[in-house]
Amino acid sequence: MSLKIEGKIVAILPIVKGTSKAGKEWQKMNFVIDTGDQFNPNVCFQLFGEEKTEQFLKSSKEGDNITVHFNVSSREFNGKYYTNLDAWKWETVQNEDPGQPDPVNEEEDLPF
Repeated sequence: MSLKIEGKIVAILPIVKGTSKAGKEWQKMNFVIDTGDQFNPNVCFQLFGEEKTEQFLKSSKEGDNITVHFNVSSREFNGKYYTNLDAWKWETVQNEDPGQPDPVNEEEDLPF
């Protein structure tokens, strides 16, 4: 299932690193966005892998408005279910300032 949501980054949590049972190193990071909804506006997403976490840290910061593309996944452990929102793509949303007029190319405004 692939979904997307827009909001403002309110927290970027520290990177967590570990080693799997197979001996492979891994890292993940969570970040929280505020969707502006009246109820439960904060949504926490997970990024898994060094490449994604580094890319996110280079391209995003707290206060940025972004669109997050994510998958929802759940897994069972000891009779309890855990759900993750796994971000796989994000885009910074450019805020347009209505007070700034669009630049006009004078050559295109000529009547001839």
